[in-house]
Amino acid sequence: MTVLVTGSRGAVARNLVALLRDRGLEVRPASSTPGDPQTVRCDLTDPITFPSALKGVTSVFLYAEPACADAFAEEAARAGVEHIVLLSSSAVLIPDPDSSPLAKSHLEAERALEASPVRATSLRPGSFAGNTLGWAWSIKSGQPVGLPYPGSHNDPIHEADVAEAALAVLTDPDLGGRPYTLTGPQSLTFAQQIDILAEVTGRDITVKQLSRQEWKAEMAEYIPASYADPLLDWWQSNDGRPVEITQAVHELTGHPARTFADWARDHAADFTG
Repeated sequence: MTVLVTGSRGAVARNLVALLRDRGLEVRPASSTPGDPQTVRCDLTDPITFPSALKGVTSVFLYAEPACADAFAEEAARAGVEHIVLLSSSAVLIPDPDSSPLAKSHLEAERALEASPVRATSLRPGSFAGNTLGWAWSIKSGQPVGLPYPGSHNDPIHEADVAEAALAVLTDPDLGGRPYTLTGPQSLTFAQQIDILAEVTGRDITVKQLSRQEWKAEMAEYIPASYADPLLDWWQSNDGRPVEITQAVHELTGHPARTFADWARDHAADFTG
């Protein structure tokens, strides 16, 4: 068994590569910009890179890049790949996902795999706990964290749990071939996550409430307006409303999902260093 792990510089992929190697499995890390000789080039927007990356591969852990997803699925089938595990998003479950750029990009990748003869499994995490790293600069510099909807709920999941879920479906044939919605164990507001980070880091962290336009202006360099508005709409829809929690992590890994506090302790140095 040889597993191609795309996006190998990402947090989930790094954890997954380590887990697969611990199992003694052959791993082929891949990136659009390889930084070492052990990593192959696989640019998910450039089909020319697909054949060499997929040669001799049994299974694939695939990041959701819709641009050339059809071409990737076709090349995987030609290469004899047996199983593709897609890192999708629970955003595909919203009403009318095609109207949201956030949801549509993942949905198009899922559709490409559904049309392929290769068996596919979609992992659909909600909100990554690691998204809060966007607050790190403010926290380290003692500045307030600017939020448009501090009371908006989400389901922060530890990247290690997503990697373990991927390991489970990659190594157990009985688990593959269907989607899984992955969440953390708690529905938490952004304000509650700030409080947990303050407790873990020992820092006094304050929140500055921003208007939608103020937040968009602050984030314009990082998030295009076409993505910012659907994201703000999603946060607004969950303002004061807990989100649904699933047990998929427990079912796949055999242990409860790690809490946001667990994640905060694992990443405390990112907020204090």
